[in-house]
Amino acid sequence: MRGTLLYERGEKTFALVFDEADDVLSELTAFARTQRLSGSHFTAIGAFSEVTLGYFDRHRKDYRRIVIAEQVEVLSLVGDVALENGEPKVHAHVVVGKADGTAHGGHLLHARVWPTLELVLEESPTHLRRRFDPASGLALIDIERSREAA
Repeated sequence: MRGTLLYERGEKTFALVFDEADDVLSELTAFARTQRLSGSHFTAIGAFSEVTLGYFDRHRKDYRRIVIAEQVEVLSLVGDVALENGEPKVHAHVVVGKADGTAHGGHLLHARVWPTLELVLEESPTHLRRRFDPASGLALIDIERSREAA
């Protein structure tokens, strides 16, 4: 993955270009850690050679894995970066299109890039923090703690 700073005036805007075989979540998490990002959002388009989507099963409090082991277009990838236990955590949802025109979407659990993924990431002026929610079993953004950190 290659990245460049596009804009900086308090907050920063980055362009990230992922290369063939890059693991999206691990590369993006490493970038967020290096840049000390604690609150950001992003969008992206491109393509994957394989992707694993997740559908959250509220009764099991876990993701049902949907593996798509074929080339797909990334029609929409959106997400955020927030702190969870002091570390940046990427949360993303994606819609991918297959060769027959069908679309599949869900929580992004894993993705391998081919040939590229173009992502624009914008830093937020305030830290975002997640906390574990026992009712859902998920780490959700905690607005109160995020405001306290500002």
